[in-house]
Amino acid sequence: NAMVLSDRDIRKALESGRIKIDPAPDLEKQLGSISVDFTLGNTFMVFEHSRFSYIDPRHPQSIGEAMRTIEVPDGEAFIMQPGDFALASTRESLELPDDLLARLEGRSSIARLGITVHSTAALFEPGWVGTATMELSNLGRMAVALYPGMRVCAFSFEPVSSPVTTPYRLKKGNKYAGQRDPRASQLAEENAAERG
Repeated sequence: NAMVLSDRDIRKALESGRIKIDPAPDLEKQLGSISVDFTLGNTFMVFEHSRFSYIDPRHPQSIGEAMRTIEVPDGEAFIMQPGDFALASTRESLELPDDLLARLEGRSSIARLGITVHSTAALFEPGWVGTATMELSNLGRMAVALYPGMRVCAFSFEPVSSPVTTPYRLKKGNKYAGQRDPRASQLAEENAAERG
């Protein structure tokens, strides 16, 4: 039976350094009753569908080549057209201890504009360190302006039954640990590993 950390426990874990968030959140604005809001970073990755007809997960270079990185300065907007898909990362990086996992969810205020914030890893394993990559989609019929620094998703935290033997940061071949920018799919590396 899962226990989710309350605002009081999140605050304690941040004060003691069990959970590290960098840059430090403004808890007055970002702390919910069971979660902490994270904000949108400045880097977005988009598929250049005009230049490539398809993406082939078996050919790693096709994923990287088909994506273009866009840096949006503070104060300026990243415009998502209907049907658009982009990778973005949180401005904050998160570091978890070996006995807590985190879950990421989109914020409903953004969902109501038609923007979904899926993160494949909605679950962040104990020992995670890095920013979170979000898969943003505009499912609505109108373009939506997204601003770096706006609150875009929320993390909640749950204890695991005992500290994990192999925390994420020590796993062999952890694909996304320590990431600072949105990270394109590492599928190709997996395929290479599977094919030996």
